[in-house]
Amino acid sequence: MRFTAIAALLLAAVASAQSPIFSNYAIGFTEMTVASIVLAPYPLCVNKNVCITVIGTLSTSIVTGARLSISGKYGGRVVYTDNQDLCNLLYVQGHPCPVPPLASITACVLVKPTTPTGIPIALTIQATNGNGNVLFCQVATVTAQNCT
Repeated sequence: MRFTAIAALLLAAVASAQSPIFSNYAIGFTEMTVASIVLAPYPLCVNKNVCITVIGTLSTSIVTGARLSISGKYGGRVVYTDNQDLCNLLYVQGHPCPVPPLASITACVLVKPTTPTGIPIALTIQATNGNGNVLFCQVATVTAQNCT
């Protein structure tokens, strides 16, 4: 019985560390159909990088001027914002713009030191192509923490 209790605790710890489930938040057409998004590491660690991997079907190339916008809300108020040049983020991953259609894209960004910790935040991640079209827009509830 003791083994069962320990196994249940380990399983619960692993399950709680899994990336949150994102859902489509886009209005209208998007240039990428998203199958899943993975945040690593998760939970988010303040003042450390998090890598966002988007898996799906990209119908067009990602071109110069593409942007990645991240915003978080708590209680209906914006508590987090970040805007990045998506081409610069993809370049670091070995994919200079224009990026041809891929099955997945990964971008790593710093979780700002001003990020609220220990509360559930509705996190919206939106990528806009350099031509102004929305690549994807996804939302999930996430929590950040101070990590050592």
